[in-house]
Amino acid sequence: MAAARRAKADTLALRRRLLSSSCRLFFPEDPVKIVQGHGQYMYDEQGAEYLDCINNVAHVGHCHPLVVQAAHEQNQVLNTNSRYLHDNIVDYAQRLSETLPEQLCVFYFLNSGSEANDLALRLARQYTGHQDVVVLDHAYHGHLSSLIDISPYKFHNLDGQKEWVHVAPLPDTYRGPYREDHPNPAVAYANEVKRVVSSAQEKGRKIAAFFAESLPSVGGQVVPPAGYFSQVAEHIHRAGGVFVADEIQVGFGRVGKHFWAFQLQGEDFVPDIVTMGKSIGNGHPLACVATTQPVARAFEATGVEYFNTFGGSPVSCAVGLAVLDVLEKEQLQAHAAHVGSFLIELLRQQKAKHPIIGDIRGVGLFVGVDLIKDEATRTPAMEEADYLVSRLKENYILLSTDGPGRNVLKFKPPMCFSLDNAQHVVAKLDAILTDMEEKVRSCETLRLQP
Repeated sequence: MAAARRAKADTLALRRRLLSSSCRLFFPEDPVKIVQGHGQYMYDEQGAEYLDCINNVAHVGHCHPLVVQAAHEQNQVLNTNSRYLHDNIVDYAQRLSETLPEQLCVFYFLNSGSEANDLALRLARQYTGHQDVVVLDHAYHGHLSSLIDISPYKFHNLDGQKEWVHVAPLPDTYRGPYREDHPNPAVAYANEVKRVVSSAQEKGRKIAAFFAESLPSVGGQVVPPAGYFSQVAEHIHRAGGVFVADEIQVGFGRVGKHFWAFQLQGEDFVPDIVTMGKSIGNGHPLACVATTQPVARAFEATGVEYFNTFGGSPVSCAVGLAVLDVLEKEQLQAHAAHVGSFLIELLRQQKAKHPIIGDIRGVGLFVGVDLIKDEATRTPAMEEADYLVSRLKENYILLSTDGPGRNVLKFKPPMCFSLDNAQHVVAKLDAILTDMEEKVRSCETLRLQP
């Protein structure tokens, strides 16, 4: 409460003095000081209400009372590590298992998505006896050193690509080499993975794993063509590797049609390892890795225990169970499908009206709006995207950009985001774009000709 009463300028000055400048804020020129959250709304120190369109961590809503209550009640009784027998961890594992294909039946609990992906890498290497990893271009899998190494989004700006890392094209049918007019982009992009694997093998490399976000987010809110994962899995398995589906940003019903985003790829596709984070705990530090019995047994065969001080604690598992309860009771997966379809349709209407909108893509409450300078070249409209996000903030709407060109507006709101919220955001977007087309010089070439 004391921090909430401190003047915004004083808090900002303290932050600049005490925190590294690499720990960046949203809207650094004029940051928002948030002191409270509820549902899909956040509130600043003056009490102004902001509509949160991007916080996929507060999955079932900021400070959901049932989640808060579950944490509070368990905290009053016991919070310790998972080396003691306790009901919560097995109850939670059981509940998670009911949402996944039956092959994915062994669980490890951790604190963050980065820890989950790091463990997935260890599991893959132990199971296969191989070292190398295939990833998608522009991917981001976490901030640990092991994950920076397999995240082109990061390593291109740091030490570069390691010899054991192999990068395949992002399966982006709007900006990639195989686009919406290709007869079978799933096979074409999967063949690119096959080519990358073959090239690595010719150099004597052996593939341990293929890592992919089920819906690449940092890459620009990309929806891979259906069937792509199955084709890729065949190539990876043939090379002796395993398929890791990173669900950290998109799992737990966000896509609406399914509980897990990898299920969009078809009923027959089952990853060897699934990683979870962010939304799993609604803001509580909780993450999970699910895998198969053969992978788990290979890991166990080392004789080295897996232990995480806070992962799987009674409080964390109580929170995880509460999140699943809320998803079920409030039917938020179906809600995401309904509201997401409505939002996408509204945005497509704007695409027909505003030529700066090059593409609308997404599923459920995972939606990207790709802004362009020119329809023929699809040049990313980065400056316009930044301007638009800034203007939306002035209208108390929190949105941000992503993608290699920083030109894709990303929607990943709390799952309670409503039909009215969608209408409100798109109306403001329409008004700002109309104003931009009249005033912002760089948009002149995008105006519709009479």
